[in-house]
Amino acid sequence: MNTIIQRFDKIKSNISKVNNENHVKIVAVSKTFSLSHIMPLIEHGHDHNGENKVQEADIKWRDIKKERKNLKLHLIGKLQSNKAKKAVEIFDYIHSLDSQKLADILSKTQNEINRSINYFIQVNIGNESQKSGIPYNEVDGFYNYCTKEKKMNVLGLMAIPPNDNNADKYFKNLSELNYSMGLKELSMGMSSDYMNALKYKATYLRIGSLIFGERT
Repeated sequence: MNTIIQRFDKIKSNISKVNNENHVKIVAVSKTFSLSHIMPLIEHGHDHNGENKVQEADIKWRDIKKERKNLKLHLIGKLQSNKAKKAVEIFDYIHSLDSQKLADILSKTQNEINRSINYFIQVNIGNESQKSGIPYNEVDGFYNYCTKEKKMNVLGLMAIPPNDNNADKYFKNLSELNYSMGLKELSMGMSSDYMNALKYKATYLRIGSLIFGERT
């Protein structure tokens, strides 16, 4: 069996031990890997794939998404406003909605090309100056702006916790905020901490190196 498939099935097995895997989506993050490297997983029937950069995703996925309508593409990296139009054209989910300016552009673009996509609001859960995201205490207001004024389909919250060995604390805070807002989906957990994230009701796990191997 292909190594990528073995790794992927092991992750699914781990998930099923703590959660009904049908409710948890694995976003296989394939940044820097070629489509030929990813194809075994696609042939295995996996639909949800993630990329960090708009340009790379466009080149890699545009043609195969036309052939295989079941494929869903997630943008998990920071989105520059000048790339928003292209992002709306190719992605089905954007996990990094992190400013009013970006919300304005994405909403306008959706309307112009008549395409509705799904969003996660990125929360700066650790209040880090170098990280993007909506401050914790402003998330509620931003959510209302996006959904009520801009008519955007926000599924839930997303965060990347600080690298300070306190992931559980941040996952717990994000999960409680998500629940208090009545949101059904929660994007958190990566290769190194996805099992922790599951304990706090994560429904979208962004896993790359654990499936595809280390990047060069």
